[in-house]
Formats: sequence, C-alpha cells, structure tokens
Amino acid sequence: MSRYYEDTRELARRLTLWSKGLSNTDRRFVVCSGGGPGIMEAANRGASEAKGENIGLNISLPFEQQDNPYITRRLAFEFHYFFMRKYWFTYLAKAMVIMPGGFGTFDEFMEVVTLVQTLKIKKHLPIVLYGTEYWDEVLHLEPMVKYGTISPEDVNLFYRTDSIDEAYTFITRELETHALKRTTDNGYMSDKR
Repeated sequence: MSRYYEDTRELARRLTLWSKGLSNTDRRFVVCSGGGPGIMEAANRGASEAKGENIGLNISLPFEQQDNPYITRRLAFEFHYFFMRKYWFTYLAKAMVIMPGGFGTFDEFMEVVTLVQTLKIKKHLPIVLYGTEYWDEVLHLEPMVKYGTISPEDVNLFYRTDSIDEAYTFITRELETHALKRTTDNGYMSDKR
C-alpha cells in the first residue's frame, strides 16, 4: 500500500505546481485532505513540498486521527461531526481523488457519487478512483447494473486509473474546462469569452 502514499504525494505535488503556475486568472486550486496520517498526510505533504498552501479537515476520533505535520497551520480544521466535515469537503471541492482506503473513504466516495448521480450536486465534479486493482476487488457495481438498482451509465460518474499522469491530465483538463471555463482551440487552452 506504500505505493499509494507515494502516488498521492506526487499527484498532490504536481497539481499544486500546476495551480501555482496558472496564468490569466486569479483562481487557484488547493489540495485538501482529511488531515490525518497515511494517504491524507501524503496529499498534504505533496502540496507542502511544492510550497503550496493546503487544507486539513480533521475529525476528532477516540484513536488514530491526529493532524499531520504538512497541513498549512492556519488551514487546519477539526470537526466533531462527520456530516459537517463531509459537507465542507464536498461544498468547496472542484475535483476529488479517491485513493484506496477503509470505511470512511468508501462512505465519502459513495455519498459523493450518490449526490452527483441524483443531481444534488449540480456543479461539474470530476472524481478519480485511483488504484484499479484495489477498487476492482472492493467495489463491484456490475450486479447493481444487472439488477437495475443503478443505470449502466452510472459507472461512468468517475474515472478509474492507476497512473499519476492520467489522473493529473484528467483533473487539470476538467478544471481548465469547467472551473476555469477555458476551451481548447487548436490544441491550446484559452479563456472562454
């Protein structure tokens, strides 16, 4: 599983450098994690190594959850209730990357996908499900399609990959197009007028 730590760290670093290098806009995108150890730490660490501000939305738990040292201190928040933490994760998010994780990761992924599917989230929200080997073992949606509990196109609500390059390209393209409202003209990004 250490591979996912390093992949998260590198993806967060690249996305932070990309955001810091944006021109012709005052918009910036900031890496945000659950604020704890493991993969969450990797996300904050990668952003921090790129000299970018980053956010940690921590949750008070009886064990395990401590703020990681890579969060921008003034952007470290602690929540008592999961629903409030999930609200702030989703409300401000412009894209999400779901790395392999446990019940909390699964819960947050399924809730966001449900909100996108039911159009309760109306904004364009690209979601990357990273780690196909892991998620193919954990997440079987085909029976849900077979029994008609989800539509066949619902499996396209997120992008699956094992590649930092693919995840980076997908996210930056989606943010350029939908959050920054830029279109591709002759292979170059330009502001939509």
